[in-house]
Amino acid sequence: MRLGIGLYVKNSVQAVQKYIKAFSLRLGYHVLNDDGTYFHSELYDGEGELFCVSESGEQANGCPVELGFTFETKEQLENAFMVLRENGRVKLEPGELPWSPLAAIVTDEFGINRYLSLPQHRPPKDFRP
Repeated sequence: MRLGIGLYVKNSVQAVQKYIKAFSLRLGYHVLNDDGTYFHSELYDGEGELFCVSESGEQANGCPVELGFTFETKEQLENAFMVLRENGRVKLEPGELPWSPLAAIVTDEFGINRYLSLPQHRPPKDFRP
């Protein structure tokens, strides 16, 4: 299992610029919303992906951090989802996404946002959020 961190912020373009400068990072793969903000942006240090930044949208009123877990098997993902959904809130039922064969999003009963996924791939070049 691999852990990733996603930050949901207001003014994502300015946030990415600030984080790049503060932590000596570089912008990797990214997708823009129609308004020029980040739908998804990956920030890297010398060792690999450090975290992702996205425009907050509806997450603005909740926890701005989302922990991402990449599982090796469908069974591992489904188990984690079933346990975390108890007394939690499901944002996305398990299903296929343009960048993942299986993914789900759930906020656990303690208010922590979790993105659960099988190993991901890049969406098609013509993908628009």
